[in-house]
Amino acid sequence: MVETVTPTSSPSYWCRRWWGQPSPSNGHHHRRWIPSAAAFLSTHKALLATFCVAFFFTVFYWQRDAAPSRLLIFRRALPPQRQLPKLRPVAFNLTDFGGVGDGVTLNTAAFEKAMIAISKLGRKGGGQLNVPPGNWLTAPFNLTSHMTLFLAEGAVILGIDDEKYWPLMPPLPSYGYGREHPGPRYGSLIHGQNLKDVVITGHNGTINGQGQAWWKKYRRKLLNHTRGPLVQIMWSSDIVISNITLRDSPFWTLHPYDCKNVTVKGLTILAPISEAPNTDGIDPDSCEDMVIEDCYISVGDDGVAIKSGWDQYGIAYGRPSMNILIRNLVVRSMVSAGISIGSEMSGGVSNVTVENVHIWNSRRAVRIKTAPGRGGYVRHITYKNLTFDNVRVGIVIKTDYNEHPDKGFDPKAAPILEDISYTSIHGEGVRVPVRIHGNEEIPIRNVSFQDMSVGLTYKKKHIFQCAFVEGRVIGTVFPAPCENLDLYDERGRLVRRSVSQNVSDIDYDF
Repeated sequence: MVETVTPTSSPSYWCRRWWGQPSPSNGHHHRRWIPSAAAFLSTHKALLATFCVAFFFTVFYWQRDAAPSRLLIFRRALPPQRQLPKLRPVAFNLTDFGGVGDGVTLNTAAFEKAMIAISKLGRKGGGQLNVPPGNWLTAPFNLTSHMTLFLAEGAVILGIDDEKYWPLMPPLPSYGYGREHPGPRYGSLIHGQNLKDVVITGHNGTINGQGQAWWKKYRRKLLNHTRGPLVQIMWSSDIVISNITLRDSPFWTLHPYDCKNVTVKGLTILAPISEAPNTDGIDPDSCEDMVIEDCYISVGDDGVAIKSGWDQYGIAYGRPSMNILIRNLVVRSMVSAGISIGSEMSGGVSNVTVENVHIWNSRRAVRIKTAPGRGGYVRHITYKNLTFDNVRVGIVIKTDYNEHPDKGFDPKAAPILEDISYTSIHGEGVRVPVRIHGNEEIPIRNVSFQDMSVGLTYKKKHIFQCAFVEGRVIGTVFPAPCENLDLYDERGRLVRRSVSQNVSDIDYDF
């Protein structure tokens, strides 16, 4: 709505009065002069005209960028607008392709027709598929490149819970195994391969995998193949997933596999915190250049788990996960950990930053897990500004996670764990703040702690546990660190050199 401006309140009106031009309100052609200034105005008319125009546009631009609290003269303050997704030149509604959002009608054909239509628009910038409010039941379907899938507020994509509708796919090449069963695996509800420029966003619409039936069959051992993820994007680049809710996945929730340039922002990811097996929140797998930020995750396994392949298959595939930023998350995991690396990390994991993360009511807060036979490496990992609230174990590095796809792994393929830092770690209600469990085959090198203060649920002797670890503590750390680590003061000066890096002080009884 444009606000009207009365002639006498308009800056152009006063400029005309100053210039001696007629007022548009009466149409007369007389001029109102101040006699003593007439000669001045006549001589400097052009200068005054320039001044008035400059004044008008200065006020206009000042108001255009004004905060809502500032006084507005020309227009009214507008309410803040929601951030729009990437615009496409063509937009469709799911109903254009026969979609029915009654929660009963199967909409797989409607989604497939929409993808075919959008796939023809790639050279023109792609297309957007709008999913309006409603319950849109569907079997798995594939995305296409140069597309936006937009879920309106109140829109729910429902995955059909009958496995006969879910296609079977080969095992991931870096796993060589279906993860839960040998042989093929079920595909994901929303799937994509070899894609570029894909956006999944909305006004907090929902993708619901209806995983309850899958979890029950898994626990009763009634499934012959590995369950499928909710959303899986493979061998793709330039992916944005934002401002939606993902819930009740049959298996891992969001699984980017061997992708580059991925942004995950503003997601809510939900699954029951118990009896929803392997419902990880976000699993970057052999991914490069990825940001995960501003998300709330409460699931039945790891909140975030960075992976890069499993044993000999991951070593042969050789695609690391690298350059990953995780920030501004709130996570709960009663079964596993808030943020994990591994245990499938055989292609390597490097250059990861985890910052500004609050982990609450969880079994573990941040964990690195691996085992002999994994090979690969975990290096250049930075944790900073973490808050632990009522967790059993705060910081974990575990090197005996002995789960393997088959007997073909090389037990001498020892992973390398090095250059891992923990800075500004705080919290309360923590049972064991630190448990770093290296061993003779997999020592942990160059670990550092600085600015750490964690309140304990109760005091025990062995609460900062270490084995086969080399590193340093800088400044004051509470609780008192293990003897395996060198001590430095706040200025970085050596106070005490450790002579017992290989001493084991691990107690799994608490």
